[in-house]
Amino acid sequence: MTGRLTGDALTFGLFSVLVLGTLGITVWARATTRGADDFYAGGRTFSGPQNGIALAGDYMSAASFLGIAGLIALSGYDGFLYSIGFLVAWLVALLLVELMRNTGRFTLGDVLTQRVRRQPPVRRAAVVSTVTVSVFYLLAQMVGAGALVSLLLGIHRGERFLGMSASAARTVTIVAVGALMILYVAFGGMKGTTWVQIVKSALLMAGAAVLTALVLGRFGFDVGALLGSAADASGKGDAFLRPGLRYGQDVPGDAYQTIVNKLDFISLALALVLGTAGLPHIVNRFFTVPDGRAARRSVAWAIGLVGAFYLMTPALGFGAAALVGRSKIVAQDPSGNTAAPQLAQAVGEHYGGRVGGDVLLACIGAVAFATILAVVSGLVLASSTSLAHDYFGQVLMLGRPRESQEVAVARFAAFLVGALAIVLAVAARNLNVAFLVALAFAMAAAANLPALVLTLFWRRFNSAGVVAGIYGGLVSSLVLVAFSPVVSGKTDPVTGESLSLFPASVDFHLFPLENPGLVSIPIGFLCAVAGTLLGREKADPERYDDLSVRALTGAGAH
Repeated sequence: MTGRLTGDALTFGLFSVLVLGTLGITVWARATTRGADDFYAGGRTFSGPQNGIALAGDYMSAASFLGIAGLIALSGYDGFLYSIGFLVAWLVALLLVELMRNTGRFTLGDVLTQRVRRQPPVRRAAVVSTVTVSVFYLLAQMVGAGALVSLLLGIHRGERFLGMSASAARTVTIVAVGALMILYVAFGGMKGTTWVQIVKSALLMAGAAVLTALVLGRFGFDVGALLGSAADASGKGDAFLRPGLRYGQDVPGDAYQTIVNKLDFISLALALVLGTAGLPHIVNRFFTVPDGRAARRSVAWAIGLVGAFYLMTPALGFGAAALVGRSKIVAQDPSGNTAAPQLAQAVGEHYGGRVGGDVLLACIGAVAFATILAVVSGLVLASSTSLAHDYFGQVLMLGRPRESQEVAVARFAAFLVGALAIVLAVAARNLNVAFLVALAFAMAAAANLPALVLTLFWRRFNSAGVVAGIYGGLVSSLVLVAFSPVVSGKTDPVTGESLSLFPASVDFHLFPLENPGLVSIPIGFLCAVAGTLLGREKADPERYDDLSVRALTGAGAH
């Protein structure tokens, strides 16, 4: 009992230091934030390396640290496919980053309206897409926070904590994280958020590196021994180390389901690879650097850090499978979101006994919590910036707002978006966070990427095409997921328990794939092309020429 109290006190102390430190950064940023440029884009004063580290911090989310480690621990090789998809996605982003940075000012909507005559419909569509994608991404971070803090505080299913059930305690945790993220954005803006992300990147890389080294050391730095132990502990044998355990499964005697499984994997891969360039909070981050050259350097730094991190995720996932075991991981969180912290505790106990386990668990938990706080701040900032700048400033105020008005609206919008994310995260608290992020990527790839690519490269593209592409991709993604096995109709073949949002007795799924990207991304492009060809508005060749010069040279940017 004394050991548990000591561990709780250490955990609470580290969390307190983390929260106080990030709040200090926020207070400092508030004092140096003067206007819209500072609040939305950090004054465009960040260097390429600084923004690259912050980009990596934005990208290496709870899905990366908690979700992917959990997927590898439960699904073996197939869980690592998320890491591959997330990394390859930066090659697509690298092709567009400088063009987007030179074209826009603060938001995705700025890029999409540079060459169109009818701006209000495009701005409204950009706001809807930005908020929708960001909120789904937010859900993943906040669900991960609930699972993480439940583990750190020793809250288990079926038990009570401070008079609350385990479910109620996790809900309180989600609300607390939501309150903190609103505070960071409302006061710190882009300056505060960027520095929090830089600090978080350093902590995450250090934490992952230490944990990876300790795991490999546990097996004498013999990767083969680690993989073999993980396969034995998984109960799946060599199949744990081969493709097909979770994605693209072959179903003997059922050709239809085999094909569906293969297509679902392709669908997931498409969403992960194509979605990054359309994520609103990633697009916004490129406006914080002074020029296109710095934007390219940002991506180079981000690729290096993200690549190094994802190379460590197999050690974390397979290490959790070998040293923690599937049953303990599932008992704490059915989706596997706590595998990495549980691994930290197991490794720490091996090297330093109970105290060592508590220390390493508290440290890794604090790092994961910092990861969540930094990413949710960036997502809320992207949504509030779009609502304030695109909708309030450019649509309601006809492009002539006072900067103080826009910033005030952005701070209020942060509260609204945060409150919505809290409510939805409570409802989705039992889903794997990596899946929630994959859904956000699918929506970004289907709704935003077609509009961005065609805006930059198709001379005939117009506002009708932008609006049709965004809404077509967004609505198709949401509808397909609503009628997919994710929401209803998926059950465990052994126990019969529901693996969907709804109980096993409810089944209204019509779309067989769990990942909508394979269908929704082509729909997004087709809607954009059809809207352009059927719309009455004709494209302005001079505006396209101006856009091309600006995108390539940066002349007149901002």
